[in-house]
Amino acid sequence: MVLLEQRFPDRGLPDVTSAVRAAMASSGFAESLTPGASVAIGAGSRGITNIGPIVIEVVRYWLERGFRPFVFPAMGSHGAATAAGQADVLAHYGITEATLGCPVQSSLEVLSLGQTAEGFDVWAGCDAWAADAVMLVNRIKWHTSFSGALESGLTKMMAIGLGKMEGARTAHAASRRYGMEAVIRSVGAKVLGTGKMLGGLAILEDAHHKTALVEAVAASRLMEREEELLALGKSWMARLPLDEIDVLIVDEIGKNISGTGMDAKVINRGPAAESGPKSQRISCIYARRLSAETYGSAMGVGMADVIHSRLKAEMNVQAGLVNAMTTGTLAQVRVPVDFPSDRECLEIAARTAGYNRIADARIVWVRNTLELSRVLVSANTGLPGEAWEARFDSAGNLVSPLLVG
Repeated sequence: MVLLEQRFPDRGLPDVTSAVRAAMASSGFAESLTPGASVAIGAGSRGITNIGPIVIEVVRYWLERGFRPFVFPAMGSHGAATAAGQADVLAHYGITEATLGCPVQSSLEVLSLGQTAEGFDVWAGCDAWAADAVMLVNRIKWHTSFSGALESGLTKMMAIGLGKMEGARTAHAASRRYGMEAVIRSVGAKVLGTGKMLGGLAILEDAHHKTALVEAVAASRLMEREEELLALGKSWMARLPLDEIDVLIVDEIGKNISGTGMDAKVINRGPAAESGPKSQRISCIYARRLSAETYGSAMGVGMADVIHSRLKAEMNVQAGLVNAMTTGTLAQVRVPVDFPSDRECLEIAARTAGYNRIADARIVWVRNTLELSRVLVSANTGLPGEAWEARFDSAGNLVSPLLVG
């Protein structure tokens, strides 16, 4: 095999903390409130680079101006749909009372905000809605399950994350009839119409998963600006190095990597396959393990063809089932065939792709679908790179150079 460095532009900010400080200072958010007011800051569960330092700096903005901020999980059914589980997700990212200097309030209790003009029920967490004002912190990114001018970001967090489990369940159910973009636009407009929302801090990442842009967006132009930011983010999207792949090896899958464990628009499978590269074909996907940050949820495992038995053992079936039932995508947690060694899994994968020998298959090996700048490819692809010899140990397993560091 060869170790291939894909040369995507590096757009990483040199000083993320300073960028957040500047964005918040120019936001004007504090000017609409009386000092001493309480401000709820919603943070999600995605694997956003620098999310801890970013939220800490947002909290500092409010504390320095004499307000009473607190952070709440705005993550729908994630964290196994429990208050403690969602607080644990934030803690893993370094978002705790000790690091913030303000409370973290986690609850699944919700209240109704009524219905939209289209008849969609709207929910908000009691924790957030008890505050004088609410702002959200989230990454603007393409969604793995649908395509539109608005996908994953601040509007979707208002429609789903803000409403906890009930909001997630309601929105996903309605989306199966009306489409997710229509639902989040309608619900988001209703939430914005309450006057409770200040806006949000939008984050964009480049193809290297680096923080490339942070921008405070006022509620008055939130959807309009989010559309523009999403288009920009999509233009930075990383891709696999080949269109024709016999076997794709994925070291780790998880909800911190993608809402569907593996980004469906990268692998061109699953609920967003119609939105992926039209020329791309992957005959067989082999997934080796779950990421530690997915807390046992194996959403997306159903898009793989073969998995290592280790991954199956790491699964928290209930956590994945909660996510799948909430989104209505039960196929995402169907468990593929599994074998106890990489060698056995790859032999099956190669035969599935039409080859009797692993060495004959065109293989691409990635750490996960979020980190694509450094990948392994089989030498028979003809792509240039540093030679690397794959070796099996006595148990028939490989040591991945992509999981180092």
